[in-house]
Amino acid sequence: MLRLLRAALAAAILVATPAFAHNGVVHLGPINISLPFTRATLPGAPVGGGFLTIENTGTEADRLISATSTVAGDTQIHEMAMDGDVMKMRQLVDGLEIPAGETVVLAPGGFHIMFMGLKQAFVEGETVAVTLTFEKAGSVEVLLPVEATAADAPTAEHAH
Repeated sequence: MLRLLRAALAAAILVATPAFAHNGVVHLGPINISLPFTRATLPGAPVGGGFLTIENTGTEADRLISATSTVAGDTQIHEMAMDGDVMKMRQLVDGLEIPAGETVVLAPGGFHIMFMGLKQAFVEGETVAVTLTFEKAGSVEVLLPVEATAADAPTAEHAH
């Protein structure tokens, strides 16, 4: 079983690697995805977050409608927002709009990818594969480098 999981992960990495051909930016039609990262988790942690920047260079809005990954039981698109004095997190069931000509940042404390029911710890120095599906542009697999547990951005070596 572990051998199969490793083989599947290796295949996913091989498939995803060519997407990082231009300065670490994944291109999917008018959608450009950059600065991907996640944070290391403690063993047994039930959740993790994924972060990246999405630029829409097109003339029409698009929508990030789903995220999937084999590392978690469920992967969702979330936002954190203040409700009075309380920070609340909620799933964006209709996805996240990426307006034409604009950039949307998924970062700690705001929009993010939520990995729920983690099947393994996220280990600093490794990568986590996630498939992003856009309403118009289609789907693409992105590798999220695993940074330190308190990282707010990818390290310089992973930002390019």
